[in-house]
Amino acid sequence: MSMLAYDGTAMLGRQLLRLRNNPGLLVLTQTMPISMLLFFGYVFGSALAVPGEAYRAFLVPGLLVATASGGIMAGMFQAAQDTHRGVTNRFRTLPVSRAAVPLGQAAADLVATAVGTVPFLLVGLAVGWRVEGSPLEAAGAFALLMLFRFACTWAGIYLGLLTRNEAAAGQLGGATFLLPLLSSAYIPTSGLPGWLRTVAEWNPISAVATALRDLFGNTPAPDGAAWPVAHPVAGSLLWCAVLLGVFVPLAVRQYAHGER
Repeated sequence: MSMLAYDGTAMLGRQLLRLRNNPGLLVLTQTMPISMLLFFGYVFGSALAVPGEAYRAFLVPGLLVATASGGIMAGMFQAAQDTHRGVTNRFRTLPVSRAAVPLGQAAADLVATAVGTVPFLLVGLAVGWRVEGSPLEAAGAFALLMLFRFACTWAGIYLGLLTRNEAAAGQLGGATFLLPLLSSAYIPTSGLPGWLRTVAEWNPISAVATALRDLFGNTPAPDGAAWPVAHPVAGSLLWCAVLLGVFVPLAVRQYAHGER
């Protein structure tokens, strides 16, 4: 465990240095959610049953979770890029823990996401979103958001190691943009057709978005929803446990064995 902690810290430093040397990526990942908040909040908000500030208060937690789900795309692209350029093979020749490299990538992404969330929250406050719950509940919401991002990043790392090609990973990662559209991130699921509502409510993004809205004190869980949305905090924690339980060992095993 001490070897994993030491090697993982070294890999974390390497990934943070990589992010620092690519400021354009940081700017893009921080400005995109803000642009979507302003666009969706003022354009879609005028056409929904929860217009104006009420919709923007609904939208902010949803966009936070939609952005967190982008960890799949980010993890996939970075892991595939390192593999495609031979960096991963060079790391395999070093006497380091096999879990340290993917762990360092996931931890660095978590740090960057936590920092990048701050300007988005400030813009959210500026457009009318408020934290109506207690400080402890708000802290729990932020911790849950980071846990979900961490779990999504591990899923992306495994897929990137499996893809081994940054161009293919970029194309496949772009498809993950559809995931928030099939959830309650942007709109309530109550108005969806029966089968589509079921699909949306069993989407992990819906459970986490509903949990954040509940913990922030914005909107409660909807009536008659599927179990993960009706019990959003428990459902979110269960989804995160499933994602981590599946993709952490898969990613470490794929990194250790490579193309074999």
